[in-house]
Amino acid sequence: MRVFVTGASGFVGSAVVQQLLQNGHEVLGMVRSDNAAESLLKTGAAVHRGNLDDLESIQRGAAQCDAVIHTAFNHDFSRFKQNCEDDRKVIMAIGEVLAGSNRPFVITSGVGLLSTGKLVTEDDVPAGSEIVPRAASEEAAKALSAQGINAYIVRLPPTVHDKGDHGFIPMVIGMAKEKGESAYIGEGQNRWPAVHRLDAAVLYRLIVEKQPAQKVYHAVAEGGIAFKEIATTIGNALQIPTVSKDNAGAEAHFTWFKHFASMDCPASSEQTRAALNWAPTHQELMEDLKVGIYF
Repeated sequence: MRVFVTGASGFVGSAVVQQLLQNGHEVLGMVRSDNAAESLLKTGAAVHRGNLDDLESIQRGAAQCDAVIHTAFNHDFSRFKQNCEDDRKVIMAIGEVLAGSNRPFVITSGVGLLSTGKLVTEDDVPAGSEIVPRAASEEAAKALSAQGINAYIVRLPPTVHDKGDHGFIPMVIGMAKEKGESAYIGEGQNRWPAVHRLDAAVLYRLIVEKQPAQKVYHAVAEGGIAFKEIATTIGNALQIPTVSKDNAGAEAHFTWFKHFASMDCPASSEQTRAALNWAPTHQELMEDLKVGIYF
């Protein structure tokens, strides 16, 4: 199978490329820069130059392949809502190319969209994008499914961990270093699910290979780690105090990130594991934090 992967040089996308190649697939990876193109070629994948603003280029890449895995996303949180709407446009544009075929199309979403404090399953549906902007991606995928397109949703947890991570955990570490203390909010019992990026990559591959009837999947290896445990491990690693913050203190410590630091989104992957025989095998988040990958 030849698979078009957007974000092929990204943290998750590069793992997906590696996983596909290791299992006998061909990959056409979309990248923006010369350096990314050079690195991708060394893996054995083919290069497609493009970016999220060039929908025609993305469509050309998708048209050349038997399946599409969409991992690219603009993580500039200063324009988060616009980035989410742009992702909707990218998904719909790819869908136009896949119309009339049964080629699988896997889009990326997040478990954090359903941060309610209750256990989230694959059956749960996020609030609309007018309330939760990131839901635009799932809305687009469902719109394509209604048109008969073979679209799937993979929800990633708040932390996808491994060497090279530049997501939420490094942000929390950076804030702790800057403030001289590692913080959690209140009792710190709000929970973050987690997955190693190499385990997540296996899930993407299994979906395009098996193309099951189920349409929503959770790339969740650990269902919910208390944020206090994460903060304490970070504090110990940096040899700084770990402290609880009230609402005002959390605003000062986390600033724009407070919403994410307070997320309570325990999640199940029971249906995902059963449907695809997916079984995470790589080390858990606390192991990655304790062996020094993040420090």
